[in-house]
Amino acid sequence: MKTYKTAEVAAIIGIHPNTVRLYEKLKLIPKPERLPNGYRVFTEFHIKQCKLIRLAFQVEILQNGLRKKIAQMIMVSATGDFVTAIALTKNYLKQIRQERHNAEEAIEIVKQILSGSIRENSRQLKRKDVSELLDISMDTLRNWEMNGLLTVKRKDNGYRVYTDEDIQRLKIIRSLRCANYSLEAILRLLQQLSQNPDTDIRATLNTPKQTDDIISVCDRLIVSLSEAEKNAAIILDMLQDMKIQFS
Repeated sequence: MKTYKTAEVAAIIGIHPNTVRLYEKLKLIPKPERLPNGYRVFTEFHIKQCKLIRLAFQVEILQNGLRKKIAQMIMVSATGDFVTAIALTKNYLKQIRQERHNAEEAIEIVKQILSGSIRENSRQLKRKDVSELLDISMDTLRNWEMNGLLTVKRKDNGYRVYTDEDIQRLKIIRSLRCANYSLEAILRLLQQLSQNPDTDIRATLNTPKQTDDIISVCDRLIVSLSEAEKNAAIILDMLQDMKIQFS
């Protein structure tokens, strides 16, 4: 069995030796054996696992627990439980696709709003119903309302009711939050879109804003999600190969 030193692993992967040690400390790779002189001994498993890590974190999407999910997958893979790692990756890939769908839907909604072609029916939903429909927690809905992103009408009995217009607006906010826009920045963006019908919606969503109000790792939401989806598909193939080779 071929073995590698820390510096050799770092050179193969294209990272600093300290990064290899960090991977070990974070339990992203199996704990390597050590020689009598204390030097670490890495195997082909470590090489493949390091490549998996690099690919998994190549595109950082922090919102909605996506980074946490891919990190969990890496830690499970490091233990050699490739069946669970594959299942976690499939779940991650499913959510990536859903987030991309949400982003595309948000673009279309804004286009319809600006063109005046969006239709509204008489539907009125309670907060709990909206939470389940959009997969947004009730606490998050309250937070968005408190920050002025949405003004919800109340019935005579005091209960909030959400209209179709409110739901469309919430879908836009949901995607912008996935892109790591701050609540203040989202509010200004929504105001800008309502004031300028000629705004290029896709470019607006995908262009990073150079202000302190934007906390964004994914500069371009839809592009980042597409890249993450492509990487996740590659990760699945790698895990299948690792399952065969190392199980």
